[in-house]
Amino acid sequence: MNQEKTGKFIAACRKENGYTQAALAEKLGITDRAISKWETGKSMPDASIMLELCELLKINVNELLMGEHVAMENYKEIAEQNLIELRKQEEQANRRLLRAEYLLIIPTVAAALAMIVSGGFVAATNIVIAIILIALGAAVLIIAIVNGLMIEHNVGYYECPECRKRYIPSMKAVVLAPHYGSTRKMRCPYCEKRGYHKKVLTK
Repeated sequence: MNQEKTGKFIAACRKENGYTQAALAEKLGITDRAISKWETGKSMPDASIMLELCELLKINVNELLMGEHVAMENYKEIAEQNLIELRKQEEQANRRLLRAEYLLIIPTVAAALAMIVSGGFVAATNIVIAIILIALGAAVLIIAIVNGLMIEHNVGYYECPECRKRYIPSMKAVVLAPHYGSTRKMRCPYCEKRGYHKKVLTK
């Protein structure tokens, strides 16, 4: 998927349909700066507005992703290629988010625990500082855990070991589930069986 090629295609289709960047942006409820970034290949349209964009430009999603008009005889093959590419991009994005979780959460938890331990050490000499350190450490620890759980919930899917269906569980299910690493014991919403459901990055 060539972002620069797609950007030029968006610009050409926009002009063919008589839209200025500002007019197209207004139709989509975004800024004209976002349109400019697409057309210069600096970014891609968000998946949430791709269908609306395609409707306005009178193209389909495959043509948008390919950056050119697609002949009907090649449509199925190109659709499959685009689906594979989108899955690959989703997996890479989710992998980066999980990596960021570990890089940010682990040091934060370590710092919070260090504050709590330090508070315990100074309790005998200065109770006020001890209370402040322990309270700060506890607050940082809670924030780190909550953020870690939110990232894990929002990134990727969980796969049922029984029916192999992939799904996004409720936040409550993620929080309450016994787990090791990112594998959690939950009830599958499809087959209703409980088991250790593994985190996967794509559907």
